[in-house]
Amino acid sequence: MSVRRLVTSALAATTLALTSLGAVTVTATPAAADPCGFYETSSDAFYNHCTSDGSRVVIHVRVSMAPDYERCVGPGKTWLGSASKIQGAHYVNRTC
Repeated sequence: MSVRRLVTSALAATTLALTSLGAVTVTATPAAADPCGFYETSSDAFYNHCTSDGSRVVIHVRVSMAPDYERCVGPGKTWLGSASKIQGAHYVNRTC
């Protein structure tokens, strides 16, 4: 049995035991929240600036077969383009 399966089995057994004792409360959460930073879907590339202070930051966007560029993004998700054209993006330690 793999280590991952062993850990998963142990966690499931512990959760089952605690649930039967009434010690665990389960709350529904969104299936997949957008991750912070650069991420792609099957067709699009995004940068999600996770902040609670309303700041705007400069990101460096890497582009396939075209010049890279910098962009100012605000809080939340920003569409960067097609996932086939955008190779990545990262924060450059500057606000805008």
